[in-house]
Amino acid sequence: MELGVKTDGSRSGENTRSAGAGFAVALLAGAAVALSLGVYAKAHDPAARPLFTLGFSGMLPMKAWLTTAAAVLLLVQLTTALWMWGRLPGAGSAPAWAAPTHRWSGTLAFVLTLPVALHCIWALGFASDETRTLVHSLVGCGFYGAYAAKMLGLRTRRLPGWALPVLGSAVLLCLLVLWLSASLWFFTRPDIPKF
Repeated sequence: MELGVKTDGSRSGENTRSAGAGFAVALLAGAAVALSLGVYAKAHDPAARPLFTLGFSGMLPMKAWLTTAAAVLLLVQLTTALWMWGRLPGAGSAPAWAAPTHRWSGTLAFVLTLPVALHCIWALGFASDETRTLVHSLVGCGFYGAYAAKMLGLRTRRLPGWALPVLGSAVLLCLLVLWLSASLWFFTRPDIPKF
């Protein structure tokens, strides 16, 4: 079967294979990141104490508030992404500031998750003693895998058009589950100081 020739001289079958290979590499790298974090967190002997609390009364309030701030920033990410892709109903064309806002809100959200992840891995380890903590541990590793895959996907040429929205949605979904499985649990516990 003859492959179709595109206007740039490349063949459509070659582009499809290249796009698929780039997406596969991003997914494999993300899986390697997630698996590495999970293996280390499980093998590591948890310290059961915080390294720092950033002015909060303890590790749990710090983790809950930083994760909440990151989740709010990811909602900014979602809104600006939908706007830039022309999928935000009634908003019209995205202004020039939407792209930098999208980029910087994502960067800041990621940075806010780093102290949380450090304490989850170093101080608490991979918890599997109950369903909530098992889901939290698995999805926490998955969050960093999804983030790595998305960042690689951004730099991969000829990625399928649906790939970046799928990878971005995976990052957003993972953070939402992390917030629900830990921060929401924390905020609904009357016996733990909130700040």
